[in-house]
Amino acid sequence: MVFTSPLYVQFLVIILLVYGLLNAFLHLMCVRNQVFVQFRVIYLLIISLLFYAAWNPRYLLLLVWVSVVDFSVAQLIPNARSIRGRKRYLLFSLGNSLGVLWIFKYFGFFQENLLELMEIFGWNAHFEILRLVLPVGISFYIFQSISYVFDVYRGILAPEKRYFHYLFYLSFFPQLVAGPIVQAKDFLPQIPNPIPFSKVEVRFALFLLLLGAFKKSVLADHLAMTSDFSFSHIGDVDREFLWLGLFSYSGQIYCDFSGYTDIAQGSALLFGFHLPENFRMPYLARGFSEFWKRWHMSLSSWLRNYLYIPLGGNREGTLRTYRNLMAVMFLGGLWHGASWNFIFWGLGHGMFLSIERFIKSIVSKLEWEKWLRPTNFLKMASGYCYMGITLISVSFLWIFFRSPKFGDSLSYLQGLFVKNGQISIPYTQGMITYFCLAAIVFGHIWGSRYFRDNEEMRQKFAKKPTNFGLVVSGALFSLGFIAVVLMSGNSLPFVYFVF
Repeated sequence: MVFTSPLYVQFLVIILLVYGLLNAFLHLMCVRNQVFVQFRVIYLLIISLLFYAAWNPRYLLLLVWVSVVDFSVAQLIPNARSIRGRKRYLLFSLGNSLGVLWIFKYFGFFQENLLELMEIFGWNAHFEILRLVLPVGISFYIFQSISYVFDVYRGILAPEKRYFHYLFYLSFFPQLVAGPIVQAKDFLPQIPNPIPFSKVEVRFALFLLLLGAFKKSVLADHLAMTSDFSFSHIGDVDREFLWLGLFSYSGQIYCDFSGYTDIAQGSALLFGFHLPENFRMPYLARGFSEFWKRWHMSLSSWLRNYLYIPLGGNREGTLRTYRNLMAVMFLGGLWHGASWNFIFWGLGHGMFLSIERFIKSIVSKLEWEKWLRPTNFLKMASGYCYMGITLISVSFLWIFFRSPKFGDSLSYLQGLFVKNGQISIPYTQGMITYFCLAAIVFGHIWGSRYFRDNEEMRQKFAKKPTNFGLVVSGALFSLGFIAVVLMSGNSLPFVYFVF
């Protein structure tokens, strides 16, 4: 069920109305808060399971299996007699979760490369490559489940006593399909402390829904026309088309994924749950470490907490720090898909992070600011230069993320700097593309100036409006919804549905 489709709007309105009516009935019956909590969990759990089963009921069993195993293991960890016993439970849980993920996401990739390797050595091997349908959202809910077991193992989080609360945490429908990756320590405490229905921040939730729909339906889907054509006709389009296609995809994937996150956050907020912020104007980042603090923040936080820090982080010397950065980004690339392109994309980011860290260490030792005493203008100019270098480098790496094959990525890179085909971008399509890119630039500048994060945005919307303000807000939301409908491009699936 695509979030920007009329079907999802109808689905959301209906379940919200039923939720509100049942909530009002329970309050009239003066039920205890504990009963209300259980009602909310059961109601939303049933909706979430039906939401996921509507795609393929069989794969719902995978979600339930992972939840049963990890819930059970988490109950056993605190009662283990030794550290070794606790570690065994943890390893069993990791083996189960990663085993499920490997079979459905990476087994076909392993078979293909094994077959190619055997052919290189002259071994005549003939076997049918097993190709399984990738369950929607499997990477997201498995990473969430791993975070829960890890936090219980570390003693950060007490085991959840109610299985249905844990299953609800994994299956909550707004974030189930494409994130953000919600860590258990952030979500599970919200379940027994519901926000009263009358105090839900409806204006902020509607703003997020409208903003996400605009990003996806208007910006991302229009930019996809340019990027899809340029990446599918690399040898036919001219150099300017390729450059525009490159930046179109950079804008498309941002608007597509952040638009999904906005809709997920808005949908969850209508039911009284806060999902973590996932994007914070990432293309304004001055450096790659800052980029990953702004881009897919839930994934970068997960990689830092459950991979980088356990590997030693930056505590065990310079060389091991670089090794840890490369290993984490390699696995981050592999998480996105079983492809050498994703692996190269991850290693590329790891390499840039390592180079950036090395240069910063040299600069800090030289203490150049002490000797050169740069002016504010020079500092500002160098900052913008660093921002531009980061943006271009990240955009180049998106080529490997977007291209279906590694050879296509190299062809695209070559076409950016040598004379290519003769097809130029049509005037109308070019104007639409430039408009969308300009809207993204304006959104970044406006967002960085008026909103530092979602908490600040929430506070601005939390102010109680006057009656006139309510009328104006309603009119603006209606006009915004109409504008999104009229300006929408061809409806396309969300990019991150395949991960």
